[in-house]
Amino acid sequence: MTSAKSPSGRRRGRRPAGQDTREALLAAAREVFAESGYDGATVRAIAARAGVDAAMVNHWFRGKEGLFAQAVLQVPFDPRDVLDTVVPGDPARLGERIIRAFVTRWDGAGGAVFTALIRSVTTRPEALRVLREVLIRHIFAGVTEAAGCDQPELRAGLCATQMIGLGMARYVAEFEPIASADVETLVATIAPTLQRYLTGPLD
Repeated sequence: MTSAKSPSGRRRGRRPAGQDTREALLAAAREVFAESGYDGATVRAIAARAGVDAAMVNHWFRGKEGLFAQAVLQVPFDPRDVLDTVVPGDPARLGERIIRAFVTRWDGAGGAVFTALIRSVTTRPEALRVLREVLIRHIFAGVTEAAGCDQPELRAGLCATQMIGLGMARYVAEFEPIASADVETLVATIAPTLQRYLTGPLD
């Protein structure tokens, strides 16, 4: 007799409470948030999809909001990791490193990460707050501060709108040729605008 499988093909059944549990929850959360948005996704449904006990969500992520932040925003969530990825190097190429880092991560999930993000922020204030906190306060404010930019709040906001717009065009509206462009094409064409937002004149 074969074990039952979830719609995504993973076998049902409880997993041990180790690192594989965390990864299973992240994968399941991306699927459920993409299907249902933040409001419709429940901890119980995500845990069931992953084949783990629902208590593991609190154990690993301190609740649904923390799971959403790590599974859907996926930048990775720790701002120090983001700064370590994009800040070191030539300041004149900061925009290139940011575009490459975001698009590579979003593409790695087949666009499901960004789709889940948009579904969620349009239905749940908590999801919008998490997005704002992560993109503006924890990532781009940190980038502008580390790079010594003037007008850091304005620059951080402009960068966040650029990345959200890119994600909408590539993964939600699927505008061509943006949707099918390779990462380096996007870097070459969009990074100059992001770079101006970061270090160029704003008047």
